[in-house]
Amino acid sequence: MPPNFLFFDLGKVLINFSTERMLEQMGAVAGIAPDRVRNVLFGGGLMQQHETGRLDSRGLYEAFCTATGTRPDYDALVEAATDIFELNLPMLPLVARLGQAGYPMGILSNTGETHWNYCFRRYRIVSDGFAVHALSFRIGTVKPDVAIFHAAAELAGHEPEEILFVDDRIEHVAGAQAAGFDAVQFTTAEALAGELRRRGVRF
Repeated sequence: MPPNFLFFDLGKVLINFSTERMLEQMGAVAGIAPDRVRNVLFGGGLMQQHETGRLDSRGLYEAFCTATGTRPDYDALVEAATDIFELNLPMLPLVARLGQAGYPMGILSNTGETHWNYCFRRYRIVSDGFAVHALSFRIGTVKPDVAIFHAAAELAGHEPEEILFVDDRIEHVAGAQAAGFDAVQFTTAEALAGELRRRGVRF
């Protein structure tokens, strides 16, 4: 049976991004080295706290300032942290065709409030293309924890076995499968279209 609901990851599936660019830009605004930014955000756990909703955007800023001993302009730091995205253009017509065919779709992503707000405001595919947004910072846990997939299924209003999930990271695919989803690792839009058709999705 074809899936009744399609969930897509955001980063590296619908939208590409550069972590290195983020580190360089934030470092330039704060007057510190990119490696220091990396250590604070990832080594210090701030990004994980942000992506699980324990730190909102202002909280992340204050924690960053405390950890680095700097106090850059808030808006400039947010811009440096978010001006790192670009659309994965080959996915646009695929998502559009799936929508025209009437398939219900959602985004299931590890993301923080800062990045999500930027992408939602900037890209119509994010704001208009998906009915359900299952986001780690709202749910309180991240992939590949099976809890996020159970929460996503509840938000979608479907049983896990009725859902197909698409993600670029194999460990997230495995987490979805452990939660009862069908799941496929994303490589290209063309390959994904083939995987969808093999599962009986017509568009």
